[in-house]
Amino acid sequence: MKFRNWFLLILLFLATGINAQIKNPVKFKFTINELGDNQYEAVLNATMESGWHIYSKDLPEDTGIPTSYKVSGKNIELIGKFTETGKKHEEFSEAFGGKIVFYSDAAGFKQKFKLKDGTKPGDVVAEITYQTCDDRVCLAPNTLEFNKQVTPKGAVETKTDEKEEPAKNSVKNPAVVETVTENPSEGEITVTESSKLDPKQLKISSIDIKNPLTDCGTGSSKISENYWTYLLLGFIGGLIALLTPCVFPMIPLTVSFFTKGNKNPAKGKRDALIYGFFILLIFVLLSVPFHLIDGIAGNIFNEISTNVWLNIVFFIIFIFFAGSFFGYYDITLPSSIANKSSKAEEAGGIIGIFFMALTLVIVSFSCTGPILGSLLGSAITGSANVPMLLTFALGGFGLAWAIVFGLLALFPQALQSLPKSGGWMNTVKVVLGFVELALALKFLSKADLVSKTFLIKRELFIAIWIIVAIGLVIYLFGLIRFPHDDKKPKISITRKVLGVLGIGFVIYLIQGLIPSDRPKLQLLSGILPPLNVSYFHDEKDGILGMHPEHDFFKAIEIAKKENKPILIDFTGYGCENCRKMEEFVWSQADILPILQNDVVLASLYVDDKEELPEEQKTKIDLGDGQMKKVQTIGDRWSLFQTANFNNNSQPHYVLLTPDGKVINTPVSGYMEKEKFKKFLECGVNYYKQNK
Repeated sequence: MKFRNWFLLILLFLATGINAQIKNPVKFKFTINELGDNQYEAVLNATMESGWHIYSKDLPEDTGIPTSYKVSGKNIELIGKFTETGKKHEEFSEAFGGKIVFYSDAAGFKQKFKLKDGTKPGDVVAEITYQTCDDRVCLAPNTLEFNKQVTPKGAVETKTDEKEEPAKNSVKNPAVVETVTENPSEGEITVTESSKLDPKQLKISSIDIKNPLTDCGTGSSKISENYWTYLLLGFIGGLIALLTPCVFPMIPLTVSFFTKGNKNPAKGKRDALIYGFFILLIFVLLSVPFHLIDGIAGNIFNEISTNVWLNIVFFIIFIFFAGSFFGYYDITLPSSIANKSSKAEEAGGIIGIFFMALTLVIVSFSCTGPILGSLLGSAITGSANVPMLLTFALGGFGLAWAIVFGLLALFPQALQSLPKSGGWMNTVKVVLGFVELALALKFLSKADLVSKTFLIKRELFIAIWIIVAIGLVIYLFGLIRFPHDDKKPKISITRKVLGVLGIGFVIYLIQGLIPSDRPKLQLLSGILPPLNVSYFHDEKDGILGMHPEHDFFKAIEIAKKENKPILIDFTGYGCENCRKMEEFVWSQADILPILQNDVVLASLYVDDKEELPEEQKTKIDLGDGQMKKVQTIGDRWSLFQTANFNNNSQPHYVLLTPDGKVINTPVSGYMEKEKFKKFLECGVNYYKQNK
């Protein structure tokens, strides 16, 4: 498969991860028209904001998602199939490689039906599944439900059976979800009292994060992201990329072009510095689309990081990257892109220099693409503020190139001290190939955890890494070769030193295979599967011997019986910082007893894809009669966290009294033991003193 197809696949996953609840460019109006002779028509009219469109039901296969419109209900019998109205557009899509059929501005969907018993009312339920797109992104496929009652003349109107109509929740703000009931007599939406907790409720009225019972032991509720770490990682990645065969030979050629090929040496050096600046600018600009996506849907990257299929795709892509680094094939962008950029260099001046920098970035993609892909995958699947992390990472990557080109332009005599191109550059690529293999397993493991198959145990993960590390060591000592290696490679001192370090890493990994009640391999915390996903333990054994509740409402009942506060742990199967907290903070001798004895631990997994029991499924009222279904356990706890604590990051820790009052300010993210201990002891001691 060509790399550009993989690239399109990644973009498709990124786009479909957007939550349409936050951005809703389509409005619907549901009406029922009486046609006479006991026949009716359920009409759903859609109006779209400028630039947005929805697909037709006649969309060809293997393109977008066709619109589906279903009508059902009590005392209802359908007549024929549903039809569409509106101005239909057809055009060829390069992304899908085929024709797409869609509606913009407005569209209508109609379904005729009749009442089975013309003397009794009918309850009409209309459900539409559709996808909304514009020129930049597609929102996630969305399913909405509309309800109306048809009452023929002379029949008595009846109320909908409460057992069949789930509680509705009004979303007035993407960050606020309230449990509501509708007053038919006045047409008002009012907040429900929560004196009796209902598992379908998403908003608990007693929870007030703005007014905790005490302010002791509080910390920032925001995750502290180490942007500078990602800047450093990007910088190191940029330096490594400079050593690859795609880039290194171009350094002396490019610098010499500016410093020697120009009649004015001062102007040549200035142009070379501008060239370096444009390289930095281009890499930073690569992060801009992620800021735009994040502006549309702030929760998209959390959706991406916990998407089973996307993690599997990342796994396949990283294996694909590794094969390229090993030399079995090359990953290149379409040659037409490089040709157009190269031709634009002829413009001369500042514009010409910019396109020279752009051409360098494009033609070096064969080596830099996998490294940039690693940065992308690391940021998207391991952080809350992805766009800024990517900006810093890509900025660091471009900064490394800019500094090297800039310094060599200022001091061209240093070119003579650069090592000559040779087989060592291929060694760098092959080593990166082994690194890509190791990183690929992380994505497969995350998919395994989120899907709760638990096939990749902690020891299996470590064993595979040991095999990869041994393969790297064997290569470094010249015992195996790859396609572009010399037939009789010279084993340099550097290769021998790296080989010895690889042996040390293997020894470090082996200790992780030895059964232990204490966590090991701290350097890999958050990368390895959790301690209880092990051949020596059972995932049902809980965390560190504890068995947290996974249902908030059950935790409330236990807390009332045991007269203890509740520690809500908003977590995820794919949350790396959550694993780090469990393994290296929770496990500490002065933390674990508090968790075991003084609180009721409720670990709520926001990425749990398991379907809710039918009696616990509910719907979110988006207004105008539009309903959003809450289908999975993860949906439930994610909305519960957002509704009550205005936060969608994990880990997120909240201490509550058994009657649902916030004790002290919640804390988020990975933190040092002392900070977490202060948070716990503050809340627990306050509760003990005031219970």
